[in-house]
Amino acid sequence: MDTNANTSRLKIFYIIICVLTVVIIGRLFVLQLIETEKYSSVTESRLTKTIPQKAPRGEILDRYGRPLVSNRMGYAIEIKKYAESDEELNDILLNLIHICEEESVEYNDSLPITLEEPFVFDFVSDEGVINKKIAEFNKSINMPESSTAEEVLNELCEKYSIDRSYTPETVRKLAGVRAEMETRLFSKQTPYVFAPDVNMNVVTKVKETYNNYKGVNIVSGYIREYNYPGIASHILGHMGPLYKEDYEVLKEKGYTFNDVMGKSGIEQICESNLRGTDGTYHIEEDEYGHIVSMKSGTAAVPGNDVVLTIDLDLQQTAEQSLNELITQTRLLAIQGELNEKTDCNSGAVVVTDIHNGEVLALASNPTFNLQRFNEDYQSNYENPYQPMWNRAISGAYEPGSTFKIITAIGALEEGIIDTETEIYCGGKYTYFKDSGYTPSCNVKSGHGTMNVISAIEQSCNVFFFDTGRQLNIENLNKYTKNFGLGEPTGIELAGETAGIVANPEYRKKIGGEWYPGDVIQAAIGQSDNLFTPLQMANYVATLANGGTRYQPHLIKKIKEYSTSNIIEEKAPVIVDKVSMKPETYSAVMQGMKSVTEDGTASATFKDFDISVGGKTGTAEVSKGTPNAVFVAFAPFENPQIAISIIVEHGGHGNEVAPIARDIISKYFKGDFLEYTDKNKQMSLIH
Repeated sequence: MDTNANTSRLKIFYIIICVLTVVIIGRLFVLQLIETEKYSSVTESRLTKTIPQKAPRGEILDRYGRPLVSNRMGYAIEIKKYAESDEELNDILLNLIHICEEESVEYNDSLPITLEEPFVFDFVSDEGVINKKIAEFNKSINMPESSTAEEVLNELCEKYSIDRSYTPETVRKLAGVRAEMETRLFSKQTPYVFAPDVNMNVVTKVKETYNNYKGVNIVSGYIREYNYPGIASHILGHMGPLYKEDYEVLKEKGYTFNDVMGKSGIEQICESNLRGTDGTYHIEEDEYGHIVSMKSGTAAVPGNDVVLTIDLDLQQTAEQSLNELITQTRLLAIQGELNEKTDCNSGAVVVTDIHNGEVLALASNPTFNLQRFNEDYQSNYENPYQPMWNRAISGAYEPGSTFKIITAIGALEEGIIDTETEIYCGGKYTYFKDSGYTPSCNVKSGHGTMNVISAIEQSCNVFFFDTGRQLNIENLNKYTKNFGLGEPTGIELAGETAGIVANPEYRKKIGGEWYPGDVIQAAIGQSDNLFTPLQMANYVATLANGGTRYQPHLIKKIKEYSTSNIIEEKAPVIVDKVSMKPETYSAVMQGMKSVTEDGTASATFKDFDISVGGKTGTAEVSKGTPNAVFVAFAPFENPQIAISIIVEHGGHGNEVAPIARDIISKYFKGDFLEYTDKNKQMSLIH
């Protein structure tokens, strides 16, 4: 063996090892000591971070499982604080604003100052409330409460280094976004959602020059989708961002400033059920704040579905029929084909299941489009017909002659009259003639001799003037309250009004005096009586089912998002039982059937193949055409549904009865195929 050759090889090997060791040590020296700051910065910017994985919100379904509100995948623009100066951030924002405006995409800006000069505060309310809001807003941004909009804008421009050489409109837009960002705790850790729902054109334009937008990311997520825009808007409600006061209360429940929540309707009432539990993502960002990798951490848990009692088909029918009647009535009046009713402008319809209190339809007209809630808010607010006001539960109206049923029940139950009692109607009621008070009947020439059934059929004022006088206001009010009129029903919506039951105490409370003649006006549904359409429907349901008053409700059940597992199911709640003698029940029911067959609503139901019980009402108002009121139940032989209709300045109750006919026809003749989607799956974002 050549020992020298082996020794030479070993020497060469050791030399190579030594050289490599020196190179590695040298490189480590450079990395750790000389270029520490450079690579430390890169390493920190590429550290894995954990961010929330937003859970899909539960859907809102009709009684047959048809989605009224669901979710779709969409894109949002998020910004983190990576810009090195205010000026750089302003440039980024200005470019994003231009892109969004070119594509007609909404971005977040809630600064309550007009976009054009002269700058003024843009709060939506009456003058007294506006002044209060201005003071509160100025205080919230540490400005004197009396500061003008111009002064506020100048302060914001100074604070955020906004170049005043921009156009006044551009200055205002930048100030609005910057102020919103600060309100939302904008930072590297807390991104700001600049635009919550952008289209692919915006996505493309931003990504084309991504490196010009430090801290800007396009993120995907769930967007609330209203599948039938404009239908059931007052029921479903809208979503909105958390305000500061919301966040202080909800942050312990996992809400962030970038979250949205239900602000009205079922979205608000069922927030805790609809909201899911967020999961997590693990992301890696580059030095520009752009996400370069993402992987799922903890899976998000979707919110629960809310199944309503509403029947989509019936809701659409109620809204369409109500809108068409109002529109047509006003149009004909304007064209001169009617002598009145140019002021006919709004109304409400309620349909309930008489056996359990389920609300099958609840319509208020005019209405609004939830899909365009923010864009249309100002115009809707300024609309004199108040489309965002839910007349079905918040509107209190005189019931007119539809109330005569209560008077009849009270008089029959108290023994004031029986089914054989007859009262003569000569066109005027003369009991108070010595005081000069002789109110007229609805037919000036009079009805002649009336019993309770024919008086209901022909809606004879004189008959009910006399029975109401004998019954007295205390007994009348007892039956009024037994049927739930003049008190909240407890439906699962905010804004329900109690209404008013006419009585001496209320009159005294408002500074008036109660006269003996007031009781007879109360007996025909006038005086101070004011009830909601929902109360009216529930009163008719209570009568039609024989006296069981249920609590009206809109929520049928809560179920898991992607299964049929029921978490909670609403059971009928009996609020009261109204005792009626069989002959009382039979008389008023027969009277209501006569209304649709031979009486004041017979023109509408003359050839209708479903038997209906109903009552018309014409409620005088302080100004303009009377309100038209109609209540009904069907079918007469085996009542299933109750309906109440109010059309403001609609004239006479018989003129709005066709709405009830449309609803009854749809309910009993329509094809109702239950919608099932047991395989519904919405995959979470990964």
